[in-house]
Amino acid sequence: MNLAIICGSQQPDSQSLKVAHFLKQRLEALSLSEQCSVIDLGEQPLALWDPSIWQGNPEWKAILTPIGETLKAADAFIVISPEYHGMVPAALKNFFLMWGGGELAHKPALLVAVSASVGGAYPIAELRMSSYKNNRISYMPEHLIVRNASKVLNEDIGGEDDKKLRSRIDYSLSLLSEYSKAYQGIRESGVIDLKTWRNGM
Repeated sequence: MNLAIICGSQQPDSQSLKVAHFLKQRLEALSLSEQCSVIDLGEQPLALWDPSIWQGNPEWKAILTPIGETLKAADAFIVISPEYHGMVPAALKNFFLMWGGGELAHKPALLVAVSASVGGAYPIAELRMSSYKNNRISYMPEHLIVRNASKVLNEDIGGEDDKKLRSRIDYSLSLLSEYSKAYQGIRESGVIDLKTWRNGM
């Protein structure tokens, strides 16, 4: 499985990035991914979307082409969102506006929310509701919420909550791998027509 992890935090060296690196390590340890890329919106922020993207603006093309190639090559995704004021960060919402050419289309994705305390449910709900329409990313029913993020997924295993989270992560990553295999058949079926049906309803 070729996988791309999209880290939606707007801060460099964030807890979300820590989670991204932990997930990448687990994918490698479980032999679930031959290649795994991390797209970090804290280190590589994108400017706000504007309509010139649709008109082939060369400046935008230079920025988006390398990321687009990574997304096209991926069989599946992990989308990580911290919770800012009960919402998905603007950088991550902005990210999803960029991709309407099939880069994400009909590929499974695991949603991961990150909370400094005991939140995290709102970003999951928001992304499921509004981030997939035109790019056609396909979120798995399973998701993860990393609560009290600074206290878990560190070098030393914490308490019982940390142990349970690590176990659930391994389960979710194994499930994502199986979804990736299944969705490959859908993409190869010849049924998908993004030229005629470019936008969702």
